[in-house]
Amino acid sequence: MEKATKSNSKKRLTEESEEMSSDKVEVSSTKPELKKVKTTTSVPVNTKMPEKLEFQKPSGTITFASWNVGGLKAALKKGYHTYVEAEDADILCLQETKVNEKEFNAIDTKKYKYHWWGFEEKKGYGGIAVFSKIEPVSVAFGLSTHPTPEITKGRVITLEFKTLYYVAVYVPNAGEKLVRLKERVTWDEAMERYLRQLDEKKPVIWAGDMNVAHKEIDLARPKTNQRTAGFTIEERSGFDKILNGGNNCRAKGIGWRLDYHIVSKRLLDRVIESEIRGECYGASDHVPIVLVLSGELI
Repeated sequence: MEKATKSNSKKRLTEESEEMSSDKVEVSSTKPELKKVKTTTSVPVNTKMPEKLEFQKPSGTITFASWNVGGLKAALKKGYHTYVEAEDADILCLQETKVNEKEFNAIDTKKYKYHWWGFEEKKGYGGIAVFSKIEPVSVAFGLSTHPTPEITKGRVITLEFKTLYYVAVYVPNAGEKLVRLKERVTWDEAMERYLRQLDEKKPVIWAGDMNVAHKEIDLARPKTNQRTAGFTIEERSGFDKILNGGNNCRAKGIGWRLDYHIVSKRLLDRVIESEIRGECYGASDHVPIVLVLSGELI
């Protein structure tokens, strides 16, 4: 599988784009190859969401948007709708919603007729949501491959469409002083098995906040963060395995790139755009990322 996009940050930054590759034209146990696709992007330094945004959508395409909102209720007050309305994505995935019940103010339900929410047991913590204009064939919550799948239902939502699977995730952090690193390793292993199982059936788009800075280029101070959550060798190796078979951090560019769109290799020919909405900062300490595919889902 291949990284189509990487995005914003643990503190504040924009991102670059790559891809995840998994050549599953035939069912095989061989590990997929990694191939990178670069996109260029400027690095805006605004600290508030612009009052007006406009994006062009190529005709005959499907747009996927992913955004860690860092608390949905707060984001709603800081320009969230400005971005969502301007992007007008066909499928929108939110991470770190921090809500424990559906927040219908987040979407136009006439436009997004299909919507799903995943909640954490801990109040005001984690959470994920997916909004779609297109009805999927089926929907599943959590990681069936995890030793305790129940605890993953607030972090993974999978939509099955005729032509592909869309897996929206909010990957758990290893925690301060790496207190949850063991659990994170278990998660990564379960995630790999899950994606491989899906990819044997049809291509996959894996989207969301992966909570890992994959390479040294993905954070400003790699040498001093070797044992920091999100950049440990364990987390980066786990990600490799899946891919292969006040500080004014925004202005200074000292954030972490943690958000990605990752696609099966056989979807690459359909990738039209892989964008980072660097200018859409202010509602969250992350910015949205966008993937545009040619063709249809149904």
